[in-house]
Amino acid sequence: MQSVEPESFSSAAVDAAIKIGMIALMVSWCFQIVRPFILPIVWGGIIAIALYPLVQAGALRTGLSQTRVSVAVTVLALALLLVPTLLFSGALFSGTQELIGDVQQGTLEIPPPKASVADWPLVGEKLYQFWSRSSTNLAGVLNTYAPEIKAFASSAAMVAGGVGATVLQFVISIIIAGVFMGNARGANAAFHRVAIRLAGEHGESFASLAVATVRSVVQGVIGVALIQSLLAGAGMAMAGVPATGLWMLLVLLLAIVQLPPILILAPVMAYVFSVESTTVAVVFMVWGILVSASDAVLKPLLMGRGVDIPMLVILIGALGGMMMSGIVGLFVGAVVLALGYKLFVAWVAAESGATIDAATESEPVGEGSREGQG
Repeated sequence: MQSVEPESFSSAAVDAAIKIGMIALMVSWCFQIVRPFILPIVWGGIIAIALYPLVQAGALRTGLSQTRVSVAVTVLALALLLVPTLLFSGALFSGTQELIGDVQQGTLEIPPPKASVADWPLVGEKLYQFWSRSSTNLAGVLNTYAPEIKAFASSAAMVAGGVGATVLQFVISIIIAGVFMGNARGANAAFHRVAIRLAGEHGESFASLAVATVRSVVQGVIGVALIQSLLAGAGMAMAGVPATGLWMLLVLLLAIVQLPPILILAPVMAYVFSVESTTVAVVFMVWGILVSASDAVLKPLLMGRGVDIPMLVILIGALGGMMMSGIVGLFVGAVVLALGYKLFVAWVAAESGATIDAATESEPVGEGSREGQG
């Protein structure tokens, strides 16, 4: 057996260390460059996977190419995002300016509370006194709570800036999703090649499972939350609740983390009982209860078979994503952690010799489903 000279071994080791160091430096450098775009790209991929069946159906019905239908779907998604945002922000700005003007001129009138407000548990008496003082001596109340009002205004401005940044991230993500959908075949082939490279013979099944899980979570979690938010907003608009858009956003965020919207709607119901007639208040209360309970009907309809995700996984993903990346992370975190959970379960099943075909029933392996990864 031929021995290796120490000098040759040292030279080879140094050469290998230099090459590994250069590769690590290049990978780190590339990561630093693309890091600001990782979250929008991930969210763009999620949106593409969720919307691609719509692109396929549109292409079949209209006879247009999938690229053109992808452009149309992307424009429609941007319109659905930007038009309500612009309308809401415009109304909020004008309403705030009008409120500030009325306060400065002393023309703002607050209706007195009903006597029944004092009977509310825990906060009724204090709320009644504060409300009564505000309706009779608003200027004095504003002077008394001036520091708290300034702190709240500052926090509200920061929240508004965060919402603006979130909307911008969504716009970028939707555009990225449009690019993915317009190049679905190439993106699908690349995704499958990477999956096979990483997971070997199980890569194909894992790739199909990823598509099924993403669509299931988007439809069963985010889709249900969006429907509940819209239904709650319709009820609040008919009941004349102020700042309906803000309440809708709170309902949406609460529903995504798998908490009942009644936690937000209950205070709104109490407000409606204090300012509206009993008939209106009772109708709105029944509507709010139905909206909060609607997920029991909507989730079985929208969530695919075989890809049920534990509520704790969704909750941890949503909250962890929000702490890491803000409101956008609330959406992305739930989807990504759910996907990771299903892939982990499938990997464990595959390692133990079991089959993971049952986990991919909602997304059969085939040309149409594989293209859906956009």
